Amino acid sequence: MSLTSISTEKAPAAIGPYSQAVAAGPFVYLSGQLGIDPASGELAGPDVASQAPQAMDNLVNILEAAGLSTADVISVDVFMTNMGQFSEFNEIYSRYFDTHKPARAAIGVASLPLRASVEVRCVAYKP
Repeated sequence: MSLTSISTEKAPAAIGPYSQAVAAGPFVYLSGQLGIDPASGELAGPDVASQAPQAMDNLVNILEAAGLSTADVISVDVFMTNMGQFSEFNEIYSRYFDTHKPARAAIGVASLPLRASVEVRCVAYKP
């Protein structure tokens, strides 16, 4: 099985020694995406309402660079610094996964890189 790094300028560059995504056989593993605007390199705003749509857009752009869409996602992990904003996140998330519902975990964390409010990562299947 070969491993292939995937990257796109439509999502922020990695802020550390990792790839935006890696394809391994039929699976594509996307690194956690923060709500960073790829044009500015800054967080899209101060909270989940502004960061979650950008994080999800970053995820979608990486999926597209791999030749995939949200319909190919099999699992999602969400990391949030304030689980009290979980329903607000769900409202945003459901715009991206309206009919297809991948498996998902939501984890409350003490902090995220760049003092972000939310980070989203996923695994997709490419037959």
